Amino acid sequence: MKSSAFVIKRTEHYRLLWTLPICLLAGWFLMFCAPNAVAHNGPPFPIITDQHVGPYIISLWTHPDIGTGTFFVMIDPLPGGTVPKDLKVQIAVQPASGRLAEAVYWAWLEDLRGQVEYKTEVQFDQQENWKVRLTLTSSAGGGEAVSQVVPTPTGFGRWDLLLFLLPFLGVGFLWATAIAKRRRLRRTRAQQVA
Repeated sequence: MKSSAFVIKRTEHYRLLWTLPICLLAGWFLMFCAPNAVAHNGPPFPIITDQHVGPYIISLWTHPDIGTGTFFVMIDPLPGGTVPKDLKVQIAVQPASGRLAEAVYWAWLEDLRGQVEYKTEVQFDQQENWKVRLTLTSSAGGGEAVSQVVPTPTGFGRWDLLLFLLPFLGVGFLWATAIAKRRRLRRTRAQQVA
């Protein structure tokens, strides 16, 4: 009677040993066969870097969420120059398909120590290619820069952490279950020997 119970537990142990490699192999297969994701969820990223526009060197960073997207314009003067106080910055966005008219948004100066940075929020209604036009005007001169961006859906907010934590919790649960089974098996063997 004891030997048949031992054989059943041993077969469960071997089944568990084969399940893990099969799951890992399936995971690797799915990872390499999955299509590339184009979503952006994280810090802002640059779409224009260190470009000479009029009497300035600018960088344009964005966090393009569907709904409200944010743009950050970092402005440096040319060597030996300064950024004038009357500088006006505009961001204009329009779907590349032309289905909507161009919408223009004024940027406001952010209070950063030593760095001239302007910020604005724009409205995106769909995930598609959007033209972005940056316009600078001041008494010292102005200019334009053009780029493109694809807005992405926003995440789940605070629930993102839980969502991204689930695979790690699952692995931890499997690990704890395997340890508990191993301890029970050792106790059973110790009782059989005694």
